[in-house]
Amino acid sequence: MKFTFDFLRLFLIELGYASPILIFLILCVSLLGYIIGRNEGWSKFDAFYHAFINAATVGYGDLYPKKKISKLLAIAIAFVGIVFTGIVIAIGVHAADQAFKQVYESSERSYCVEK
Repeated sequence: MKFTFDFLRLFLIELGYASPILIFLILCVSLLGYIIGRNEGWSKFDAFYHAFINAATVGYGDLYPKKKISKLLAIAIAFVGIVFTGIVIAIGVHAADQAFKQVYESSERSYCVEK
């Protein structure tokens, strides 16, 4: 249980440190989605829906761009989404590694004291 709490604490702290980059990437997805929506004649909701589904690399296919410039921007959204996901995963792995080290070192110290 200590590992879980340490992991969550470290994960949230590191997300806080990375928040300017993550917010910038979310704003990029939003802006590109807005531009695609205007270019394709979609509603704002549909444009942002498409952008975030595309950024998450889910791609349901219910909305897709038909114009060449929109397709290029959709590729950019997918790339930004992959970068965003990679950063969040890297933060999670680092937090898990640090939490594991903290739990392992404390259990190792208690093991040595008991001997």
